[in-house]
Amino acid sequence: VLYLFCAALTEHKILFLSSSYQRLTDACRALLALMFPLKYSFTYVPILPAQLLEVLSTPTPFIIGVHSVFQSETQELLDVVIADLDGGTVNVPECVHISLLPEPLLQQTREALSMVLDPELEVADLAFPPSTISASSLKMQDKEIRAVFLRLFAQLLQGYRWCLHIIRIHPEPVIRFHKVR
Repeated sequence: VLYLFCAALTEHKILFLSSSYQRLTDACRALLALMFPLKYSFTYVPILPAQLLEVLSTPTPFIIGVHSVFQSETQELLDVVIADLDGGTVNVPECVHISLLPEPLLQQTREALSMVLDPELEVADLAFPPSTISASSLKMQDKEIRAVFLRLFAQLLQGYRWCLHIIRIHPEPVIRFHKVR
């Protein structure tokens, strides 16, 4: 999930494959939901019809879902990250370099997600674990996952104002993002 998340943030092509249309739609919507508060502004097609498979050759980033019956047509795509939802694999081609999160944030996010998805890991090493460990309901688990990614964005974007540069030579001041800072 973190590979797909980072690929979407860094504007890569992402293709979901599954034999279930419901799973395709859910996976595409989930990836967009994890990007909140950012909005995905490129091509987004949760279920691509067979007649439009040539869209996969477009040079622009996308998030597209394709039924696994058409998996053979996707084999020649060299610059597309392919997530097989039925097999549970993510295939990143050699020519695609996905920039992952900076290391302290990546490890913290992995740990936070594993604690949400498998809360028994938190007490697994205790000599005297508590008698009851209750897993969160699906609705609460959804909120906890969203909170993990929202916290990640807060940590990533903190201090962004230091990069804003005000240019006052125009009649109206112009605010510009200074990448070097």
